[in-house]
Amino acid sequence: MGWLVTRLLAVSLSVLLASLTGWLVGRASQLPLLGILLGALLGALGYALFDALRGQRFLTWLQSRNGASAPRDAGFWGEVGYRVERSTRLLEQQIDREKIRLAQFLSAIEASPNGVMLLDVNDQIEWCNSVAADHFGIDPQRDRLQPITNLVRAPSFVAHLQTGQYGEAVSFPGPGSRGTISVLIKPYGDAMKLVLSQDTTERERSDSMRRGFVANVSHEIRTPLTVLSGFIETMSSLQLTEVERRRVIELMAQQAQRMQLLVGDLLTLAQLEGSPRPPADRWVPVQQLLKQVRAAAEALSAGRHTLVWGNAVGSDGGSDLIAGAEQELHSAIANLVNNAIRYTPSGGAVHVSWIVRADGVGELEVRDTGIGIAKEHLPRLTERFYRVDGSRSRDTGGTGLGLSIVKHVVQRHGGELEIRSDPGSGSSFKLVFPAARVRIVNSPLEWESTASQPGEDTALGMAG
Repeated sequence: MGWLVTRLLAVSLSVLLASLTGWLVGRASQLPLLGILLGALLGALGYALFDALRGQRFLTWLQSRNGASAPRDAGFWGEVGYRVERSTRLLEQQIDREKIRLAQFLSAIEASPNGVMLLDVNDQIEWCNSVAADHFGIDPQRDRLQPITNLVRAPSFVAHLQTGQYGEAVSFPGPGSRGTISVLIKPYGDAMKLVLSQDTTERERSDSMRRGFVANVSHEIRTPLTVLSGFIETMSSLQLTEVERRRVIELMAQQAQRMQLLVGDLLTLAQLEGSPRPPADRWVPVQQLLKQVRAAAEALSAGRHTLVWGNAVGSDGGSDLIAGAEQELHSAIANLVNNAIRYTPSGGAVHVSWIVRADGVGELEVRDTGIGIAKEHLPRLTERFYRVDGSRSRDTGGTGLGLSIVKHVVQRHGGELEIRSDPGSGSSFKLVFPAARVRIVNSPLEWESTASQPGEDTALGMAG
């Protein structure tokens, strides 16, 4: 209340001084009372004018608000200016804090892997993050305050938005038919809407692959089971000669082996997908791997093919090394060599070679002179159960999982599978390992000290 006392004192003093001046002037003119009244009136008017000027200066500052401080006057207007300025500063600080919080909140939404869009009561875009902009094919700045139905014309989305029943999500093709977008709408506030979007393309593709995988496994297992059931029924209901009985048992054994190979490959894939990445500090001799594969390959070929191993299996006792899991690497190489033998007619050749490039990258190539593969099939060769010729693959004893296993193994070792083939000209399969997992060794003593100990790796199937 100090400003009120000061203001009253200032008014009183002004009027008193003006009255005294008027009395002196009035006394000289023989009208002292009139002089007092006129002096008091002039004093009051003078103070009112002075006060009005200070008030005008305060209003000018209040209207401009250009960052300057309030007028530092004493009394009423000084107090008002101080309090208004303090309230304004506090309000500005609060607004700044809220702006920071809003920016942090929007940054958090921007970082969300899902799309977020805010619609007003007229379904106009208030705000959206970059993910939602990509999902709906819009520009978050240019299209702001535009009706969403003018920009997104998918009939299912427009119909869902207009129904007002938002209990479940709706899916529709993305812009340019790029995959599938799933949208969930949540009403909030005063008839406003929160639109959450998600790209479900990969999930739907995975679901489709899983359904196809289950169907393929069921089909692959049902076929030999049907054959076995037929043979069992034949043996139980018919009198067979010894020759016929041996033939039936032989065919039954083939079907049982086929199921064994299939189950083994399925378990191998499951183990590859569920186990940790192979270690980068356990070194496996390439020569040792290829010698093991060579023995099995020669038994499978039975002299029907020319097997050329180049410099892959030498006689000097030296070997380059690959860092990883020995049984996984053995399984991948064996699958490639066995496939080459199976799909190469008698009299053909299979070449196996290992080189280390100048940049340290290791390449193991299996090349054959077999039937070859058309280019349209190459991108899908590593899909599970994908066969260029299903009947021929089954005749050769394949399960349709061999190349899928090879791809998993080489990718787990940081490498790539490269495939080149032409119908009638044979095929080439390369396992390319990064330089970090390849070590050049010339002495057998050198690699024996760094190679992994036998039995440390988990055994994996080798069926192709």
